[in-house]
Order: sequence, then structure tokens, then C-alpha cells
Amino acid sequence: MAFNFDETVQRLTDFLKTEAKTETVVGQPFQLGEFTCVPVIKFGIGLGYGGGEGRGDQNGKAKGEGTGGGAGGGVGVEPIGFLASRQDQLSFIPTRNTKGVSAVFEKLPDLLGKFMDRTAKEKAAS
Repeated sequence: MAFNFDETVQRLTDFLKTEAKTETVVGQPFQLGEFTCVPVIKFGIGLGYGGGEGRGDQNGKAKGEGTGGGAGGGVGVEPIGFLASRQDQLSFIPTRNTKGVSAVFEKLPDLLGKFMDRTAKEKAAS
């Protein structure tokens, strides 16, 4: 049986294009009271393949012709949080504890709101 690598990769790519979406993995955007929530995912994929070939009559080796091959892959999908919006407010709600740069992005809407309030108060006082 011949293994057609190009055809296999094309079929896998087509499958991933249709299936690797937030809607497929964790669901459609939904309403929660006054909030509209949009799921956010992290998606990763790894592929590998190998092949072989053989000939006959080498010292210490079996005699005859040979072939070989193999392929493998893995897919990882993880829900990382939700974008929640209400009127003109937007927040990111993580599904796990965050540290570093992602924590800054998480606090960004609140910081912008405070900055805008402070700027408005300073303009009103002038």
C-alpha cells in the first residue's frame, strides 16, 4: 500500500481549517445578563513523519529489500478566557491565573477607564 504524503497533509489541513475554531471547541458567543461573552482559545499543532529504504547483503544485517515509514501528530486546544463586553466596556476574563504581560492586558480596560475619568476631571477643573 502506497502512502501519499501530499494528499494526507492536504486532508489534514482541510480538516483543521473547518474544525479548529473557537465555535467548535468551546462554543458560540453568548449573552450573560447585560454582558456579551466571546470564548478565546489557544490552539497548537505538531506534525512529524519519517521514511526508510533498504537494500540487501550488508555484513551483520538481514538480506533482502525493505521499506518503512511513519507519521504522527498532535493537536492542543485550550480555552484561555472570555472577552466580556457591556455597552462601551470591554474586559478579558481568564480561565486560569495569569502573570506577566497577560496580567497587564487584563488590567488595561480598568486603567484606561481611570485615566479617562482623571483626564475628564482635570479638564472640568480648568
